[in-house]
Amino acid sequence: MSARRKSPTPAASLVWERSEPARRPAPGPLSRERIVRAAIAIADREGLTEVSLRKVAAKLHAGPMRLYTYTSTKEGLLELMVDSVFGELVGKGPARGADFRKTLRSIAERVRQAAKRHPWFVDLLGPRPHLGPNALDHYEESLAALSDDRGFEQIDDALQAYGTLNAYVVGAIKTEATSLRAEHESGLNDSDWQAATWPYLQRVIATGRFPMIEKVVREATHPSSDVTFERGLESVIEGIAAGLAASRAVNRRRT
Repeated sequence: MSARRKSPTPAASLVWERSEPARRPAPGPLSRERIVRAAIAIADREGLTEVSLRKVAAKLHAGPMRLYTYTSTKEGLLELMVDSVFGELVGKGPARGADFRKTLRSIAERVRQAAKRHPWFVDLLGPRPHLGPNALDHYEESLAALSDDRGFEQIDDALQAYGTLNAYVVGAIKTEATSLRAEHESGLNDSDWQAATWPYLQRVIATGRFPMIEKVVREATHPSSDVTFERGLESVIEGIAAGLAASRAVNRRRT
């Protein structure tokens, strides 16, 4: 007999389909907003692994069971936290009708700044879109701004540009976050780490087997993370622009 497949999770079980309970005055007023703010404060200070319904309840001087009426799982709490950060991005991008380069740059820079304020944020950005109201507003605004530019009339083109940009931004800020986390956990900044590993690299280079690595060590400028991000972002945006120009040229030949 074949194994029974799990039925899909009903939409009503999503945290976004859960109505907020009436506020209770004692022993302390609770709301979804207060719960999320407390959880974000813990994550910002101690890291995402330290977030739990029990710790959030303790921070709010409430029993954990009271939080279950707002979200019954940690996964639901994390979704609420992510959506709160997306709320920091909504309505702060370029006005509609701006050049698509400006639009893409604004999206990238706002997401990166949010990740700097909340280093855990990038760990929760996955391949599937988030469905909270703020996340949907951010997505809607981004696609609407892109679609205003000539050449992005087809939604697939706007999606391709947004997806390409998002892949770069998430990858870049994950690298930055990982580096900062390693520094925090090891107690070694980049200079300390380089000094500690330099004797080993010298021995490796001396074998003559790694001429390109030697070139990197001897000649590369190793710019700051801000410069590295900006250069990569420029390459991505210009790549999107080149693809758009090529598509326009093809369409002109067809007409």
